[in-house]
Amino acid sequence: MPSPALRGPAIALGLAFPAAAAFAAAGMPAGALLGATAAVAAAALSGLGPVVPDFLRNLAFAIIGVSLGAGISSDILDDIARWPVSLLGLALTILLTMAATGRLLTRGFGVAPDTAALSASPGALSYAVALAAQGRGDLRAVVALQSVRLLLVTLCLPPAIAALAGAAPPGPLAAGGAEALGPSPALALMLAGVACGWLLDRAGAPAAYLLAGLAVSGLAHALGWVHGALPGPAIFCGFVVTGAVIGARFTRIARPDLMRLAAAGIAATGVSAAISAAGALCVAAATGLSFPVVWVAFAPGGVEGMAAIGLALGYDPAFVATHHIFRIVAVIALLPLALRAAGR
Repeated sequence: MPSPALRGPAIALGLAFPAAAAFAAAGMPAGALLGATAAVAAAALSGLGPVVPDFLRNLAFAIIGVSLGAGISSDILDDIARWPVSLLGLALTILLTMAATGRLLTRGFGVAPDTAALSASPGALSYAVALAAQGRGDLRAVVALQSVRLLLVTLCLPPAIAALAGAAPPGPLAAGGAEALGPSPALALMLAGVACGWLLDRAGAPAAYLLAGLAVSGLAHALGWVHGALPGPAIFCGFVVTGAVIGARFTRIARPDLMRLAAAGIAATGVSAAISAAGALCVAAATGLSFPVVWVAFAPGGVEGMAAIGLALGYDPAFVATHHIFRIVAVIALLPLALRAAGR
């Protein structure tokens, strides 16, 4: 029997890796991420207490960021020049999502206005929880509603996107012959991502480790210092641990709270997903970009989880990551205003 300190991580990782391997072997879109999320969430809801240590979580997020950065080239500025329209569309989508889901929660499910404002944010879960912990709204309700959103988006979006695209694109372990980095540059990028992530986290940056990994790797690839992606097993481990982190969030939610708020969480997530899909459809029509790619970039999931899904589905990593980081920054700016409006 593992010691009490090791029991939670042993449960989380012992369930996440086999489930991820099974989902991936079955050909599920983003199978490693989905399998780990589903298995660990089930364990959490069963009261088994899965835990992912902070250092593993941060390393996994840095790995996802480094993997995303491998898709950046010296042509990145030319690509960004095409994105203002989609970023504006995303901003409007965020505003509509917060207004519509907040109203749904208050009018349809009797959630208090300040709790609804924090629960309606399509991202920035940690920030919303921190505000709730300071006395704004019902902390348990905010955690439950936000966690339902993360779980549903992570589990349901990849199959939906794959169905829309007609077939699941190849995952990172079958990346069509992409050159793999050698052990030394791969390790150097991961360590640099973790170190820079620590600095950004200390500075209060959102999604610090993913952002740092993306910046370090993107800069190295854009300048031609390195060429190639992280080895497949490293990316697989990053997906598995990220999925375990998402699933383990349910450990902190009491089952009565979850059962009481499940219907509200499902309804709010459905509205958020529908609005993000509508916004993505409009942007795709206006810009000629692929609708599935834009929807992944607009979807109201966690930054790390959505970036991992985009990576697993083979979509433009810089596009997806940039839009999700923009979404989190926008939500952080908007939440205090939403709380002020809810208090009137």
